[in-house]
Amino acid sequence: MSLTEIFATRAGRMKTSEIRELLKLLDQPDIISFAGGIPDPALFPTEAFQAAMGRALSNPGQSLQYSTSEGYPPLRQWIASHMASLGIPCTAANILITSGSQQALDYLGKLFLSPNDTALVGWPTYLGALGAFNAYEPHYDRLDPATNHAPADFAAAAAAKGGRVKFAYLSVDFANPTGVTLTEEERISVLTLGDALDAAVIEDAAYQALRYDGDAIPPILALEIARKGHIDECRTIYCGSFSKTLSPGLRVGWVCAAQPVISQMVLIKQAADLQSATLNQIAMAEVAATLFDDHIARIRAHYGARRDRMLAALEQHMPEGVIWTKPEGGMFVWLTLPKGIDGADLLARSLETERVAFVPGAAFHPDGSGRNTIRLNFSSPNDAAINQGISRLGLLLRRV
Repeated sequence: MSLTEIFATRAGRMKTSEIRELLKLLDQPDIISFAGGIPDPALFPTEAFQAAMGRALSNPGQSLQYSTSEGYPPLRQWIASHMASLGIPCTAANILITSGSQQALDYLGKLFLSPNDTALVGWPTYLGALGAFNAYEPHYDRLDPATNHAPADFAAAAAAKGGRVKFAYLSVDFANPTGVTLTEEERISVLTLGDALDAAVIEDAAYQALRYDGDAIPPILALEIARKGHIDECRTIYCGSFSKTLSPGLRVGWVCAAQPVISQMVLIKQAADLQSATLNQIAMAEVAATLFDDHIARIRAHYGARRDRMLAALEQHMPEGVIWTKPEGGMFVWLTLPKGIDGADLLARSLETERVAFVPGAAFHPDGSGRNTIRLNFSSPNDAAINQGISRLGLLLRRV
């Protein structure tokens, strides 16, 4: 007997994350890695967290005890104030604390998707979102805010597959993996599509704070509130995170949405892990309240310079026929290689001969297409590593 024979059908939809596997390469000192979406640990506000943890531990009856499933009230209140600064007026009742935004995506998949329902996603889209949604056995259809199908076409395609369109998922600012930012018109088109399909809109805002150039564009949820007057009338669900700004290891994210959505997600959290870690939330609330804006200015300057270094290196070393995005923020540059070059094959050769790691692009496509694309991260490697790694990668591509 093998227990694998009685796994639920959803288990067959769960796949190894190529990114998580590639992160194991970081233990090899001779590898130059552009693979992970990893913040630079030199930028972590370590002393502030040490002090905040110490103060929190002086009251163990609070910091080491169970707490509410919704999250630590002062942290939720700070987030509500932060959302208001983005044009999203709300209260703490519209906020749920999650163990990173990845948990939020899992909960939203569980909340909305029945087997054979359809999720509209980008082509490519965030690999972690596909991993979160896959367990709930959906189909995927291609979401392109610039050239979308008519709502009736999406609905008919979903019905033919035995379900309906439940949500559109997208990252509108400096998307992972492409670094692309949607215009205000494209954001409004997604809202219009959601209204026509009576579907949710999931706005993944993990990189929203990391803008280096250009003017900020209102989040989709802000645009919807401006139309409908109140967050509780809105279909957009905003997923935020401190992982790219203050600390990924503390695993503190949040969802901002209409109260009926938050109430149902609280029930999911109670069944899953009861609550996010109390100590982490208390420390995050103090650090966010005392230095968030100053810290954001610091990391913007730091990552913006690294983005510029990578773009300059690509311009210098890439052979003709390779094109790439020029993101206004975030952590990633997306390369499209000449047709016939497979990103996975290129990675294998790169690791063997050049000791440079990156993520092949096919993993970000629900149908496994995009094989001639790769994703590069610029937030983690320093300037010397960026120069050397891009030079090596350019030489390899010229040989290929």
